Amino acid sequence: MKKTFVLDTNVILHNPESLVSFSDNTVLLPIEVLEELDKFKRDHDEKGRNARVAIRMLDELRLKGAPGEGFPLEGGGVLKITTGVDYDKVSGLGLATSLADNRILITAYTLQEKGEQVIFVSKDINARIKADALGIKSVDFEKQKIDFDRLYQGWRTVEVDKEQLDAFYSKKEFSAEGMDFFPNEFALFVDRTNPKHTAIGRFKEDFRILMPLIFNKMSVMSIRPRNKEQAMAIELLLNNDVNLVTLVGQAGTGKTLLAIAAGLQKVLKDKSFERILISRPVVPLGRDIGYLPGTKQEKLESWMGPIFDNLEYIFNAEKKDRTIKGTTKSQIEKCMREEIIELEAMTFMRGRSIPDSFIVIDEAQNLTPHEVKTIISRSGNGTKMVLTGDPYQIDNPYLDPSSNGLTYCVEKMKGQKMFGHITMTRSERSELASMAAELL
Repeated sequence: MKKTFVLDTNVILHNPESLVSFSDNTVLLPIEVLEELDKFKRDHDEKGRNARVAIRMLDELRLKGAPGEGFPLEGGGVLKITTGVDYDKVSGLGLATSLADNRILITAYTLQEKGEQVIFVSKDINARIKADALGIKSVDFEKQKIDFDRLYQGWRTVEVDKEQLDAFYSKKEFSAEGMDFFPNEFALFVDRTNPKHTAIGRFKEDFRILMPLIFNKMSVMSIRPRNKEQAMAIELLLNNDVNLVTLVGQAGTGKTLLAIAAGLQKVLKDKSFERILISRPVVPLGRDIGYLPGTKQEKLESWMGPIFDNLEYIFNAEKKDRTIKGTTKSQIEKCMREEIIELEAMTFMRGRSIPDSFIVIDEAQNLTPHEVKTIISRSGNGTKMVLTGDPYQIDNPYLDPSSNGLTYCVEKMKGQKMFGHITMTRSERSELASMAAELL
């Protein structure tokens, strides 16, 4: 028996391809979904873009079918749009019919009452709970979901004999024959007889060997790694052969600080890039920067506070190490005037090609997989991209640790020579911050 998948609007706004993702089954869109897409299509954000894409897809499908009979899909399925549901007949369900979300649920309920095998698909947890209360099977849209509990860590512990560890130190390499490593994956070698005797190697796929860290214990803009994970992160951030880096970790692990410090190091000192461009989603504010007062720069400063905190910390460390003249604030302002440091809203990155830049996207866990794809595809020649974020702190109501763009990127990019990833677990911000991240 064919299944009937009733799609909630948020599924289409998350991924327009959901319209054609259910094989040989029936995809059903209540007329309310089209009404809601019509409202979103005028927006200039990702939801607006997805609404417009979905409407164009429906228009193309419409040309293949007869009016009122549905649109044929590849694989033998069909897409239908329902109208004319009598909401008065189901007034006893307790759902306010003035709400479009409830009318979509009532449509699914009505079809099930007629004997169809209905599955309600929604990114909205509360909507799925209400569907369950009505006796309707409900699911999340799984196409771009990954198994977060098995997310690629970027490094692993390898127990070795003392002689093997000594040979690694002397020969500067460790054969990886018979070992299944991803490109740029790290190994923490631990002596079986003495756990304190360790070394770190990075896998070079071309030679099938693990090599010692090139930038081991190196100071980056006067910031020094405090643990093995930070040392691995710096190795990826400073390596010109690694064009895409993802850093995943809880608050205080240093992911954003290290990313910005490495960018400044590569721009100001190594001269490998022309500028460092920093951006982050505006999800916590709930609306685009256009609604905030002031110039573009003043608007950005309103929600770039965490970035300025990191910049001040880095320039303060440089000032202490190198006795730089001038205030920390003046140093940052000078770099911004000279466009060495550029803060950019995610909205304005669409359609651009950004060459010779070190790009840091902070809070990337609040991006959808498609948004991450759009941002990474902005990279021009000579550009390096770094995504940082904590999948446990997601502000987007339709994303979770398994479906956000950051973890999706990690899972899909592992195995690529120009990609590197580190999951950071140890908080170094302060003892209090570490305790809060672990216990609260």
